[in-house]
Amino acid sequence: MTPDQLVTQFCAEWIEPDPAKIAEYFAEDAVYHNIPMEPVIGRDAIREFVAGFTAAFGGIDFRVHRQVTDGGQSPNAEESSGVVMNERIDVFTLNGTVVELPVVGVFEITGGKITTWRDYFDMAPIQAATGGG
Repeated sequence: MTPDQLVTQFCAEWIEPDPAKIAEYFAEDAVYHNIPMEPVIGRDAIREFVAGFTAAFGGIDFRVHRQVTDGGQSPNAEESSGVVMNERIDVFTLNGTVVELPVVGVFEITGGKITTWRDYFDMAPIQAATGGG
């Protein structure tokens, strides 16, 4: 699977999320960083974060508008490395309000696993849904 295919499949998992299955996309020492918040380090911590997040919000529809890849496109997962960036709208429900959150995601892939995932977004839509903004 190429890095592009891996990220496309990974994003599709979030509509009906299984935290254990999502965590398997990550390297053991991976870093997941929602830029407005503190990073989550390690596959186990990422699985716990995803479990808590999905318990609160349920599934998320990652509506990817553009996705670009830089790096190897080997179909061999062990050799699959590169950087994938996508521009998307993450759609989820918070406090009964549908939130459409514009996001830019940057995924670093090494050996067919996500080693780093950074999401860049504005907290304002989330704060508005929670009454905090």
